[in-house]
Amino acid sequence: MYEGLKHAHSGIRWIFLALLIYAVINAFLKWRGNKDYTGGDRKVGLFTFIFSHIQLLIGLVLYFISPKVGSMSAEVMKNATARFFTVEHISMMLLAIILISIGHISAKKAVNSSAKFKKTFIFYLIALILIMVAIPWPPKHGAGWF
Repeated sequence: MYEGLKHAHSGIRWIFLALLIYAVINAFLKWRGNKDYTGGDRKVGLFTFIFSHIQLLIGLVLYFISPKVGSMSAEVMKNATARFFTVEHISMMLLAIILISIGHISAKKAVNSSAKFKKTFIFYLIALILIMVAIPWPPKHGAGWF
């Protein structure tokens, strides 16, 4: 079960990242170009929001069953990989998903197209930066950038 969830979490990451990057670029270009907010723009934000929460659910299950996650002990905090998965990865990813949620909800509530795109761009961009820092990229052998 663990391996299957780990592969799903890793694989869905690419779909989610593609959606998030597209949503950020789309929001920026349409915000700066004074374009109208369409149903397609709403769907991009919605699918990004949905995939972020799918990743959250899979990630939370992995957090509680993963051998890489330890208790909040001094031993874990001294080990960069254990600390990354126990504290850093989950903290930054939770914050990123909160920002995506705020951005999505704020854009839905905004009155005009410019405000919708601006809110989407700002919140999604900050979330994207956090996510890129919090992904356990392979060169670090399972640890983050810290």
